[in-house]
This record gives sequence, C-alpha cells and structure tokens, in this order.
Amino acid sequence: MNTPTAPFAGRAVHRVGYGALQLERLHDRRDEAVALLRRAVELGVDHVDTAQFYGFGFANDVIREALRPEDGVLVVTKVGADPDPGGPLPLKPAQRPEQLRASVEDNLRSLGVDQLPVVNLRRLDSGPGLRPEGDQVVDLDHQLAVLTALRDEGKVGAIGLSSVTLDVLRRALPAGIACVQNAYSLVARDDEDLLQLCRAEGIAWVPFFPLGGAFAGLPRATDEPAVQAVGADLGVTAAQVGLAWLLHHAPNVLLIPGTADPAHLEANVAAAAITLDDAAMAALDAVESRSAEVPIGAARGEGGS
Repeated sequence: MNTPTAPFAGRAVHRVGYGALQLERLHDRRDEAVALLRRAVELGVDHVDTAQFYGFGFANDVIREALRPEDGVLVVTKVGADPDPGGPLPLKPAQRPEQLRASVEDNLRSLGVDQLPVVNLRRLDSGPGLRPEGDQVVDLDHQLAVLTALRDEGKVGAIGLSSVTLDVLRRALPAGIACVQNAYSLVARDDEDLLQLCRAEGIAWVPFFPLGGAFAGLPRATDEPAVQAVGADLGVTAAQVGLAWLLHHAPNVLLIPGTADPAHLEANVAAAAITLDDAAMAALDAVESRSAEVPIGAARGEGGS
C-alpha cells in the first residue's frame, strides 16, 4: 500500500512512516502496541520516529520487541530532553553535550542496538513546549561537536535537527544534516523557507503536527472547508487530504503520523496513494496559513496526526 519513496539518510524509504509517541496510549495494552507496529510493517512503513522520553521508555521498549532486523525499518530517535515524571511537564531540557551523549547511550540500550541510524537534536529554538534557561542555553556548535563525535564512533549513523530556526539550520549544514523536524502543516506554513532550504540541500523535511495544532485554539487542516470539499470529491477523509497535500507540496517531505488505532494507521498510510490534481492543489494552496505557535508548557510531544 505504501509505495512512493524518497531519500532519507542514505536510503530510500516510503514517504509515510510512523511516529511512536502515541504508543503511550497503549501502555496497559502492550500486546496491542506490538501488534500495531507489526501492522505498520505489513503496510510498508519502513521508518519510525521515537525517543527514549516517549512514554518514559515505553515506546522504545515496544519498538525493540516488535521490530526485527529483517524488517529493514529505519528507527529515528531524538535527544535534547529527558523524562521528568514529577515535574510540571513530563519533560525537562537536556541540551548540554554530556546530556546528549547520555541520551544517545540510553536510546542504544533501550532499543537494543549498536547504532542509532538517525538521531535528531531536539533544539528548543522554536516549536512547542520547553525553552532553555540557565545552563541549558547551549551553543549549537557544542551540541554538533558531541553528535559528530558519536557519529565518528559509530554510535550514530546520521544527524537530524528538530524545532530549529532557519539560521540554526544554515549554521548546521557543514556538519551534514539528514532531516529536519519542525511543526508544519497546510494551515501553519511559517517555516516554508526552512522547507525549501532542506529541499535544495537534499534534506528530508519531516513535519510534526502535520494536520495543524494539537491544542485548543490552534488551526487544524481538517476544519478547513477547502480540505473537507476535496475529501468529499475524492471519497477520502479530510485528514487524509491534509497528509496528501504535504506529500504533494514538496518531494522531500516524509510523514510520521502517530496513532494508537489500527484503522487510523491504515488511513494514514493510504494517504500516500491519494492523487491531488491541479485544481485540488490550487484550492488547498489558497488556504490561509496561520501561526501554530504553542504556548510554552502546553505541549507534551509531537508527531501525531
């Protein structure tokens, strides 16, 4: 079902992957979580986005159990935050170089691998949730130095960035960047310049919140009359139209929608096969882009649809 591909970290992957954040919803139904990932593989999903802090390690544990080497799934993880179960948010910044190294080691252990194919540096420059304070305000060069050292050591295959600005990406380019994850959707296209720079540099653009705001008061693509009309014309859901628009918008877009529901998973993957003609794209391109800025402290994660 999942047939279109695009380059990512030196290989071709299907353009719709899976974001593991939502696995936390199955914390008390582990067998269902494992079965969901197995179903994703059956549907052609070959890249999965995770982090040790998703579900305080639960997502990585499920991935380790569910995925097999012969599945050929590219597991992408991220560093830059640590779990904080007792804090006002479930996360706390972990931006210092020694914390980034420790997070890589934690992900290696929990996933049971010798190398993490792609590690995203979750900066705190933009996007939802945390902002750095005190000793968590760390220069990009120091962070890239430890990640490139880990790459040289063979513990990291490729380096990505998450929640960054255009300036940060430009500064990071000499280090070799495989992907960028920022909040981006049909209704929140503030980072269009970032997307286009990634396209020019051959960097995968992996948007989180791909259908818009996951929080009250933020725009959602599925609420747009134009999106609903295109869906009705094609006999698909508004959510599928929002995902399909992203895939049509730029060839370097890869999606990682998350879900805990098998039917929703199938619908997300099926979005890769939707064809939007010129008239549909024109109608969707005309939808107003609005700010997707999430109040600090409001966000728990990303990747979901």
